[in-house]
Amino acid sequence: MIPWLPKLDPTDAVYRSIYHAIDAAIRSGALQPGDRLPTHRAMARALGVDLTTVTRGYAEAQRHGLLEAVVGRGTFVRALPLGSGDPERDKLVDMTMNMPPQPADPSLRRMIQESVVKLFRAQNPADLLSYRWGAGSAEERAAGAAWIRPTLEKIDPQHVLVCAGAQAAMMAVLSTLAVPGDTVLAERIAYPGIRALATQLGLSLVGVEMDEEGMLPDALDRACAELRPKLIYCNPTIQNPTTATMGDQRRRDIAAVARSHAVPVLEDDTYGLFPADRLPALGNHAPELVYTLVTTAKTISPSLRIAYLVVPGQAQARRITAALRATSLMPSGLLSALVTLWIKSGQARAVMDDIRAQASLRQAAVRALLGDTAACHPEGLHAWIALPPHWTSAEFSTYTRNRGLAVVPCGAFTVQGEAPNAVRVALGAAPSTELLVEALKMLPATLQRHVQPEFDQIV
Repeated sequence: MIPWLPKLDPTDAVYRSIYHAIDAAIRSGALQPGDRLPTHRAMARALGVDLTTVTRGYAEAQRHGLLEAVVGRGTFVRALPLGSGDPERDKLVDMTMNMPPQPADPSLRRMIQESVVKLFRAQNPADLLSYRWGAGSAEERAAGAAWIRPTLEKIDPQHVLVCAGAQAAMMAVLSTLAVPGDTVLAERIAYPGIRALATQLGLSLVGVEMDEEGMLPDALDRACAELRPKLIYCNPTIQNPTTATMGDQRRRDIAAVARSHAVPVLEDDTYGLFPADRLPALGNHAPELVYTLVTTAKTISPSLRIAYLVVPGQAQARRITAALRATSLMPSGLLSALVTLWIKSGQARAVMDDIRAQASLRQAAVRALLGDTAACHPEGLHAWIALPPHWTSAEFSTYTRNRGLAVVPCGAFTVQGEAPNAVRVALGAAPSTELLVEALKMLPATLQRHVQPEFDQIV
């Protein structure tokens, strides 16, 4: 019995069908390094073909670096190098960048082409293409407020700052509220961008224990009392990377802790607009303390680099605007005008709806393949996959990368304490759900198999 027995393609040479079947079985995990293949005669009998054809098929797989023959012992699966000699095989499916899938309808390319023409006809091109000061025009701030309003109810557009991406906004907030040596609290497993910023600014980033809803209020309360932080950072909806989502009561509890210690909160609400059944933003429960950040990078396209930061009041708006000018100078006038046009016309909402629908299909595919192994949100852009004890996240990510699938090990996200044995898989980079499923097919069998450790090809 050969579980991965190939189905011969009548349009292709039989020996090539055998090679492709071996290739597919290795990709899916049905064949692992060190597995011995059936003898040439056994395979010929199983397929009903002549011995020479099987020999040619095995030889083709050897030529592409998939197999090795050991005299007197048989033919075995080799560990695949990063470059196999087959250009098709060498295409790495990179699931490390957490980005949205390209919307199918409406087409971003068509929208951009048509909208740029419309903007240049309606406005002076020099105004769109020159330097600008401040944090967005009144029209752009009003559009930002309208975009955020489904999760943040009462917004004064004067408190909305237009930023050159979420990272620029986070840099401005951290550099304004904290100085080198100060403590900032975050979830124990957190977005790597906050770790990079804390390092750059010389801040002490301390992780707070969390559960399936994110940051624990009691743990946050203790940390605030003991460490006197200058800022709390959290990602309350579809947390990156764990997908933890705070319920409304958890949000109220976190806001209450922040208020009791008078500690400002940077609410990274990157994914807050994705759920069809949206939860109120944390900023609703402590508007005098919370800085709510919403970016278009995940909901429309990462190329836009436009984010909206809602600050508590005018004094904070002046301080953060000064920090934005010092660190990122300005958001692109053309891109900001483009997003404003799309928000006002409803095109931005249509793009986000299409991305959400695609994300839902991809999440369903992940659940079908991996079941409870993967922590998912039905409308999120990533999954958090728990590994069995015989894998470490570093070994697992190296193993899958060597077979054409790049994922991120847990160490990239761990702020403090022992790293969970897990990897993050970003689902948006694959061109389609079908190609995503094809790339992920190797994971179920790989999770179950015990294999020898491999190493990144780093010198």
